[in-house]
Amino acid sequence: MLHFPGPCPFPIARNSTFLGLAPARLERYFPFPTLIMNTPTLLALAGISFTLVAVPGRAQLAVTANDNHLTLVNGVKTVVANPPPDTVSIVDMGATPPKIVAEVMNVPSSIIGPPLSVAVTPDESLALVTCSMKVDPADPTKEIEDNKLSVIDLKATPPAVIATLETGKAPAGLSINRQGTLALIANRGDGSVSIYSINGKTVTPAGKVQVGNETSALGQVAISPEGKTALLSRDADNTISILKIDGTTVTPTGRDLKIGLRPYAVDIAPSGNVAVVGNVGPDNGDVDTIGVIDLKANPARVVDIIPVGQGPEGIKISPDGRYVAVILQNGSNKPKDSPFYSPKGKLVLFSLNGTKLSRIADAPIGAWAQGVVFSKDGHTLLVCNPLDKNLGVFNWNGLTLRDTQERVALKGGPVAVRTAEK
Repeated sequence: MLHFPGPCPFPIARNSTFLGLAPARLERYFPFPTLIMNTPTLLALAGISFTLVAVPGRAQLAVTANDNHLTLVNGVKTVVANPPPDTVSIVDMGATPPKIVAEVMNVPSSIIGPPLSVAVTPDESLALVTCSMKVDPADPTKEIEDNKLSVIDLKATPPAVIATLETGKAPAGLSINRQGTLALIANRGDGSVSIYSINGKTVTPAGKVQVGNETSALGQVAISPEGKTALLSRDADNTISILKIDGTTVTPTGRDLKIGLRPYAVDIAPSGNVAVVGNVGPDNGDVDTIGVIDLKANPARVVDIIPVGQGPEGIKISPDGRYVAVILQNGSNKPKDSPFYSPKGKLVLFSLNGTKLSRIADAPIGAWAQGVVFSKDGHTLLVCNPLDKNLGVFNWNGLTLRDTQERVALKGGPVAVRTAEK
């Protein structure tokens, strides 16, 4: 690799490559700000000619579920009076900056539960969205449990809801297997996991399995890459349950892991060897933790628990399995007179080497922030800012985490975000 002793003396187009590397990769080697150019450029340096060849961007869809009926007022969750309908936004992460390509209206969603209440099929043809809570028709100042799953056709013009299915009580986090044939939903209100088969654009209920009870507060179910195992967070039980998958038959294995206080969001690395869990704790201002599960061990086991900060709400492993992004409430969900209050949340990055996590970067984000997602090259991260009704756009070049100051404005408060897991 050619190295320059100082800043690169010429601009690089963000839609071009240099020495076979895209600009985001070049930033790892050259400490220069990339500049926008409209056409490829032929430049000479030290008597050597280089050609910058434009390459078309490849689309990658990120889908957000947007809750318009619940907000935060000085640390108190408050139902919005006469709220507009909840929505779903479809974002092209292949664009620079990422941009909205479609919005689907009247798709029920809820901020209650881990910010993983949306999932996308591997071929990006369908999105599934759960709704755990809705406004109480008898008292519009309160919420009650919902039981809805919306199926969205992402390839329709425009994208649209093509089915609404019944779930268990208060459906929260869900996942679709990498084969695109199965979806599992954690139901917070009754301790069950709903099972659905997927065939093309048809999603069919295939039963449910009881794992906890109505007080277990199931949070997220994550499916391993080979599709044979799932991890289920049981918030109120302080437990991660391991489930066995055989077709559409899902059964508890009896192996329950004690990973920390109130495990919430769960993600499994693309290798299938390791999982990470955010433990949200009692929300009392004390430090909370993230846990690491060694899935290649027999039996699977907890191998590390790491202090991270207040309220690890969202957690996501990068597509290459090298990094873990964590969203911290950081006290931004507390009243302003609380000694633990902070006006900003925090995005924290860890490197992941085997089962070893090392904290490497962090950046301030919006208050009461929720989910996070990586682009497929790992260089762009989107953060859900529900109070600001936008997505924060961050760049990671392997050395520096940078807020690009770009914001993707939405028609609702984003409470969950997901891309296709392939």
